[in-house]
Amino acid sequence: MIVRGRPSALRLFLVLRGSILHQIWKVLLINIVLATLVTLNHGDLFRLKITLTAIPFTLMSLPLAIFLGFRNNAAYDRYWEGRKLWGEIVLQSRNLSRQCLNLIDHAEPLKVGLGLQDVRVRMVYRAIAFSHALRHLLRNTNASADIKPLLSQHEWQQSGKAANAPDYLMHQMGSDLRLCMNEQRLDGCLAAAIDSTMSAMTSAAAACERIKSTPIPFSYTLMLHRTAYLYCFLLPFGLVDSIGFMTPFVVGIVAYTFFGLDALGDEIEEPFGASPNDLALDAICRSIEINLRESLEEQHGLEPLQPVNYCLM
Repeated sequence: MIVRGRPSALRLFLVLRGSILHQIWKVLLINIVLATLVTLNHGDLFRLKITLTAIPFTLMSLPLAIFLGFRNNAAYDRYWEGRKLWGEIVLQSRNLSRQCLNLIDHAEPLKVGLGLQDVRVRMVYRAIAFSHALRHLLRNTNASADIKPLLSQHEWQQSGKAANAPDYLMHQMGSDLRLCMNEQRLDGCLAAAIDSTMSAMTSAAAACERIKSTPIPFSYTLMLHRTAYLYCFLLPFGLVDSIGFMTPFVVGIVAYTFFGLDALGDEIEEPFGASPNDLALDAICRSIEINLRESLEEQHGLEPLQPVNYCLM
């Protein structure tokens, strides 16, 4: 996620960090070179004059812009829904920690030194592991290193074998909740409240998986790709007779707009990746871990992640 203030008017045109330009510069350069060649040849292709007016491009530009706008709105809806879901996970993780620490009876005061032997510490640690495991599941990476210090050896091994580690951890939470009820350390009504919090976390995780596994229909994206490319590569032939040497400049601006909007939609369509414009899941998980460790009054030594070159991961 790019985190920076709005640059000044001059720097606005020079900023590259967070810009979509690094993704489209090759095709943009090819388009400008083509426009330059068309300008030098006055629209002739192998001595054949290609005559195009601005009328077809005027007719195409409006629906193309509308469809690009619709697609980018759909992509941003996915991005914003992903951010709201992770906000819900942050909220429910804090709720779960508070409920476990205050509602579950224990013969001894809370001692982090007891580690996983204390069911309250065990459940709070699992909540931290849940967020890390979900982040890695959404990014198709290995969660072992992040969750190993938070789980027992058996649970860590089993989570590595599970197809869905967050779901496995939530099942283990349910088992501990049942254990507390059997030992009469937790009233049934209070257990229902904790279970509701865990269900909300599971629901948010499942919704994140839905976003990841259901992209915008490929045929829709393909049609926009093709239309934008055809429009931009044919545009020089429609402008050269009317604006002459300015053709490459105008084509460059139009192509940057259309190629940029197309690439931006591709980037934010999958909000859980590790590119600069994706959600800062590392920072969110670090925030959850700090909050929950502090609820245990643990000396953790962790610091919130800070942007590096304006990029917060």
